[in-house]
Amino acid sequence: MEILPESCEFQESDEVLMHLVASGDDGAFRRLVERHQGLVIATVARMIGMSDAEDIAQQVFLNVWKSAPRWRPEARFTTWLLTISKRLVFNESRRRCRSRLIPQSRDPDEERPDHPDGTPGPDQQLLERELHGAIERALASLPEKERLAVILRRYENMPYEEIALVLSLSPPAVKSLLFRARNTLREKLALYLKA
Repeated sequence: MEILPESCEFQESDEVLMHLVASGDDGAFRRLVERHQGLVIATVARMIGMSDAEDIAQQVFLNVWKSAPRWRPEARFTTWLLTISKRLVFNESRRRCRSRLIPQSRDPDEERPDHPDGTPGPDQQLLERELHGAIERALASLPEKERLAVILRRYENMPYEEIALVLSLSPPAVKSLLFRARNTLREKLALYLKA
C-alpha cells in the first residue's frame, strides 16, 4: 500500500461532492460552489449581462442544493449545472425586453498595448471598444439557443456532445445551430471583418 505524503491533498470529484451535498453536507456544497461559480457567472454574464449574473448564479446553486437528493450522475456535473443555468437564463431573458439585453463579456486583460509603456493609445482603445460593442450586439441578437451554443463552444471550449446535452439536442443539431450562428455573426460583423 502506497502512503501519500501529507502535502498531497485529495480533491473530491463533483460526483462525490454531490452525494455529500445530498446528505446535507454544507462544506461539500461550499466546495462545489467555489469550484464552479466562475463557469456559471461567466456563462450567465455572456448571455444576459454582468448586472444579473451573480443573482442568477445564486439561483443556479440554490437549485443544485434543492435538487441534490434527486441528482443522478447520468452526465458530467458541469453539463447538469449548465443545463440549470440555461433554464434560468432563458426564463430571465423571456421576462425582459430582449432588445435591451447586451451581455458583458469583455475581458480587460485581452487588450493589446499600443505604446511602449504598455497602455493602448486612444485610437486603439476607441477601435477596440467599437468592435467589442459590435460583437456584443451581434451576439445578443442571436436566438437564445444559438447564443448559448456559441458561448459554450467559444468561451468555455465545450465539446459538441456536451453542448448537445445542455441544449437537449443531438450533436449534429448543435453543429447546425453553430453554423447558422456563425453565419449570422459574420453578416452582422461584415464591416469589421473587411480589414
